[in-house]
Amino acid sequence: MDIIASKPPAAAHPWRHRRKCVERRLPVPMRVALSALALGLPLCAEVCNPKDLQGPYGFQLSGETTISGESKPIANIGRIVFAEDGKSSGYSTVMFAGFLLGNPITGIYEAHWDCTISWSLQDDSGAFQHFSGVATSDGKRVDFSQTDPGGAQHGTMARTSDECKVADLRNEYAFTLSGSTTPMLPGESSNTVAAKGLIHADENGIFKLALSDNLAAMTDVTIAVDAGCIVDIELTLPAAGSATAIPTTLRGVLTDAGKEILAIETDPGAMVSATFTAR
Repeated sequence: MDIIASKPPAAAHPWRHRRKCVERRLPVPMRVALSALALGLPLCAEVCNPKDLQGPYGFQLSGETTISGESKPIANIGRIVFAEDGKSSGYSTVMFAGFLLGNPITGIYEAHWDCTISWSLQDDSGAFQHFSGVATSDGKRVDFSQTDPGGAQHGTMARTSDECKVADLRNEYAFTLSGSTTPMLPGESSNTVAAKGLIHADENGIFKLALSDNLAAMTDVTIAVDAGCIVDIELTLPAAGSATAIPTTLRGVLTDAGKEILAIETDPGAMVSATFTAR
């Protein structure tokens, strides 16, 4: 399927990574009818070259979904490549109702001059899902949602590299984790998860974690990065008071030249999203 590229306004050339303003003057009769304040004002809108939206992105999607009937929490990360021929491919990791699922994905997409982009994905079960969003004019980020009835609404995509390595990690990240846990075994209860803090690498590249409200209590962090920019993180959230420290396993994708990691927790029952932002 070809990328849709509607003809751009002539006044907006050349296309570059910035906000473009196209001045449109009203016909004389309408100008007479309108106030002088409206005369000659430029109308501004984001404009994108659809080709700038080609290539690899990391994505994160979270929220509630009713696609299966009953409302269930979902947390999803993955990597997707928008190819020149209008096709897409990648891999998706999903926590759905506390269960971990992972699938290769393929599909098609359409990108437009007004920075909107839509795509559909098919997993290896044959099921299709549909998404749409709006990109920044430089194509580096996309805010999106799932457009199927009852789909999750809180999605973000960020440009990632063709290939990643551990050396792409930055020395320090601020992080936030938020979400909840759902009972998976008898006797378990639901819990809210909320944490923020810093991870920092020492001179040997060993990461340590400290929560914002207790920077003195530090725990170890291990981070592995594969060539596809998928990141596996193991960390322990320090205990507060008499509470027990919480081992946590995350999977994410390295984006923005290593400046950001979009992640989800993959422990059973967890419906938690996380973002690590370089400082």
